[in-house]
Amino acid sequence: MMLERRIAGLLLLLVGMFTNGLGAFVGVNIGTDVSDLPSGTEMVAILIAHQITHVRLYDADAHMLRALSNSGIEVVVGITNEEVLGIGESPSVAAAWVNKNVAPYLPSTNITAIAVGSEVLTQIPHASPVLVSAMNYIHKALVATNLNFQVKVSTPQSMDVIPKAFPPSTATFDPSWNSTVFQILQFLKNTNSYYMLNAYPYYGYTKGDGIFPIDYALFQPLPSVKQIVDPNTLSHYNSMFDAMVDATYYSIEALNFTGISVVVTESGWPSLGGSNEPDANVENAQTYTNNLIRRVLNDSGPPSKPTFPINTYIYELFNEDKRPGPVSEKNWGVLFTNGSTVYPFTLGTSTPTGNSSGSFCVAKTDADPDKLQDGLNWACGQGQADCTPIQQGHGCFLPNTLVNHASYAYNDYYQRMQSVGGTCDFDGTAKTTTVDPSNGSCKFASSNSSTTGALTPISATAPSSPVGGWSSNLKVSQLQYLIPAAFLPLLLF
Repeated sequence: MMLERRIAGLLLLLVGMFTNGLGAFVGVNIGTDVSDLPSGTEMVAILIAHQITHVRLYDADAHMLRALSNSGIEVVVGITNEEVLGIGESPSVAAAWVNKNVAPYLPSTNITAIAVGSEVLTQIPHASPVLVSAMNYIHKALVATNLNFQVKVSTPQSMDVIPKAFPPSTATFDPSWNSTVFQILQFLKNTNSYYMLNAYPYYGYTKGDGIFPIDYALFQPLPSVKQIVDPNTLSHYNSMFDAMVDATYYSIEALNFTGISVVVTESGWPSLGGSNEPDANVENAQTYTNNLIRRVLNDSGPPSKPTFPINTYIYELFNEDKRPGPVSEKNWGVLFTNGSTVYPFTLGTSTPTGNSSGSFCVAKTDADPDKLQDGLNWACGQGQADCTPIQQGHGCFLPNTLVNHASYAYNDYYQRMQSVGGTCDFDGTAKTTTVDPSNGSCKFASSNSSTTGALTPISATAPSSPVGGWSSNLKVSQLQYLIPAAFLPLLLF
């Protein structure tokens, strides 16, 4: 049995070496606070259908680990925050955890790492004194079962442990955590493991008081007069994501450690938010996710470590509707539970997962609500747009926001009328985009689609006041956002 275990370990190690030689990867996190969560077998089928080759689990669910068997998908299993204290206080508890949740599934389930807790230092600081002990005990249990070569141990931390991340070259860990972070880094160095980072430009932007432009958070090009430059190194940062990763590398080096790579265990953008979360929308989410994938798969690192690829796990697979907090907290998923996409995204060199992209007309997220309502009324009235799909009970009613409904109406008008001079303006509340705003069963027509029939040309610019007999039932209910807004402080972790 021992010989078989060693051979299996060698095979997995070789697989890992070849996989790493293929370049950076993009994986996905799988949260389970979902009302209609698919079975493990169904989830694996969805992963394979979308060419997802790496996943991170937040626990060690037996059904999911069995379903992943022989799939070839690389798996990071999680020790929950509730389990950290017990494991950190007892080597026998750690050994039992490995013997129950890891050893029985290898080598058929390709477990490559164990994440000990999630953001322990900032989420459950009372457990921080035993965090490194937990990591050590888990590692020793892996050594005892000859699994330590193919299964690495680390612990994901948020950017909050680096209080001043810009400029990256002067970034350091919060001094109050220096002793614990030093021990974590020493462990990672000794075991040839990697630093797990949860990096969210969404929060960096929304909590940044306008210091950085949103294009910087979304990997979009910046004009020459707005370049982001570290004044000490003169390094140019094309994205907040790169700056966050580099700040982490500099913080590690500030504690005199080198050779520890950074893997981003969480990064994403919410596709829907409450009335006080305007930047959480489908367009931004799609832009961020696709640009993140392209960024990671170019196999380069941040300015200070250009040859260190940034392996990254997207947060997350499904929208977790059972999570507490604001609306955005429930809408980070890239897929619905039936396997359809929340928005199109492209993994690797495959064709986009979702609808084909052309040119669309959408409402500006920062548009004046009154003007937006006027534009919606006009498009559905005199503009002759087909607004039935955004009526309650129809396919595009959700998400029930003014921006979403206006976007659908604007786009329907634009696709019908652009061939006869119709434009995308609506009193300055609209813009064209190549990012497909379709979501789920709600499909937006594009310039790649055939038009929906000949209509009489109409003035392309909406009047300043509503015209026509269409009566809007689509004003966003203010009440639906009162409860989510009350949870906004929970977002600030």
